Amino acid sequence: MGGSFNPPHAAHRAAALLAMKRLQLDAVWWLVTPGNPLKDNSALPPLEQRVAAAQKLARHPRIIATGCEAQWGVRYTYDTVRQLRCRRPGVHFVWLMGADNLVQFHRWERWRGIAALVPIAVVDRMGASLSALSSPAARTLAHARVAEHEAARLPGLKPPAWVFLHGMKSTLSSSKIRAQLGKCGGDPPSSVR
Repeated sequence: MGGSFNPPHAAHRAAALLAMKRLQLDAVWWLVTPGNPLKDNSALPPLEQRVAAAQKLARHPRIIATGCEAQWGVRYTYDTVRQLRCRRPGVHFVWLMGADNLVQFHRWERWRGIAALVPIAVVDRMGASLSALSSPAARTLAHARVAEHEAARLPGLKPPAWVFLHGMKSTLSSSKIRAQLGKCGGDPPSSVR
C-alpha cells in the first residue's frame, strides 16, 4: 500500500486491516513514498518523519511502514513492484489502493504494467465508489475483476486480477487533515490517531 502518508491516519490503518482480513494477507507493507510524481511535493515533510508517524499509527505487528522506495532509488509504483518481486520471488504480493486512486490510476506511470505484475485490491472510499468503478482503468480491466466474495483468492491469482472491497466508508483523508491543520495549527485531530 503506497502513499505519502502525509499524515497517516486511522483510515489507512482501517484499510490495511480490512484488506488483511478479506484477502487473508500475512502482512501489509505501507510503502511511504519519497514523493508522489502526480503531486506537488514541495511542502512534504521529511520521509523519516512520515515513516515514523506511520509506524506509530500502525500499532499492529503485521503492518510494516517502510521507506524502501527511497533506499532503492525508485520513484514509480511500477518500479517498486518490480523491485519487490525481484527481492522476494516467493511472496504473493497484492497492491492495495483506495478507490480515489483507482479514479486516476490511468494517469500513473505504466499503470497497465502494474496491473500485469501484481493483483490489485481497491478499498472503497467515501464518495469515490461510482467514479472509481467507471474510471478508465476499471473499464479497461473489467475482464480481470474478481467477485468480492472471492477476494481471498486474489493473492494467488495470475495478474491482471483485481477486486473492489466494500465495507469501509471513512471520510478521513490526508489532504483534508493538512487543510484543517493549516487553518487551525497544532496537533492533528484525535481521529487521525
